[in-house]
Amino acid sequence: MDGEIRKRLRWVELYGQFKNFSVVALKCGISRPTLRKWVRRCEKDGVAGLASQSRRPKNSPARRIGDRERDWILEFRKRRLGSRRIQNELGRAHSFEVSRTTIDKVLSRADAKPLSRARLNRKQSNRYAKSVPGERLQMDTCKIGPGLYQYTAVDDCTRIRVLALYSRRSAKNTLIFLEKVIEELPFPIQRIQTDRGREFFAHSVQLQLREYGIKFRPVKPASPHLNGKVERSQRTDLEEFYATVDLKAVDLDMRLSEWQDHYNHFRSHGSLDGLTPWERWQELARITPCWDDVEANYDPAKERIRHPGYRIDTQLREIENRQEKLLP
Repeated sequence: MDGEIRKRLRWVELYGQFKNFSVVALKCGISRPTLRKWVRRCEKDGVAGLASQSRRPKNSPARRIGDRERDWILEFRKRRLGSRRIQNELGRAHSFEVSRTTIDKVLSRADAKPLSRARLNRKQSNRYAKSVPGERLQMDTCKIGPGLYQYTAVDDCTRIRVLALYSRRSAKNTLIFLEKVIEELPFPIQRIQTDRGREFFAHSVQLQLREYGIKFRPVKPASPHLNGKVERSQRTDLEEFYATVDLKAVDLDMRLSEWQDHYNHFRSHGSLDGLTPWERWQELARITPCWDDVEANYDPAKERIRHPGYRIDTQLREIENRQEKLLP
């Protein structure tokens, strides 16, 4: 039995002892989806299921593209996906690996029209990325269908995401999602950035953030670009995940969890120089603070309950600032 199998077997044994994914994942330094995957494989195939499985396709990617593979590529193109996303979808949906150059050749021979999307003027846009995992977490909600809303949390630095589906936007569901985010992220959260959605401004939500020592930083109204990473990631979900599933399927939550695991661990990211979000996190793990450090740097005196109305919130802040100046 090699070292990797022994390590995974130890994870499964710890889960059998504690019966708690969060505790075992924290002790072993892995994510809950990863732990669930190995526990599920061990329950199905025993110790043999803990061996690494090759992701190489059954057919060599170096061979000539056949009619079946060409149909796959053109079908993905109908969803307005570029060559990088088509490459990711071929691996996820069909376990078929092929270069982007080959995909471009197939599209060219099929006279596929180039994608036309409005692009930002890079000279006028201020692009940024935090340097420490958990320093800023962008959070948003997106309507997927009738009575179906996705909550999304994206780490500004590593692009690691946590996703969940609920029947409505509400303070109750926001609190449930907050617990899920804290459990599944492998690093502590210093601040959360959201839009002006009422579900984030509920008094109970803001009190819970203060209890955890997490700063709440809503953006200005009509400024979706300030939450650009979570906005773009939700568009990716609509184009690459929800376009391939039945929204009424009973296992939709499980499929979303698998998609989250694929995005975090296997899907390369252009803004990360081709790394996956998890690989980026592993590079920066040594400079990531622990929860004790984050709590020690949190000053509750500098935090206040925010009002969802931007003008009212600004006026309240100015009043508080004037009162502080008048104090001896």
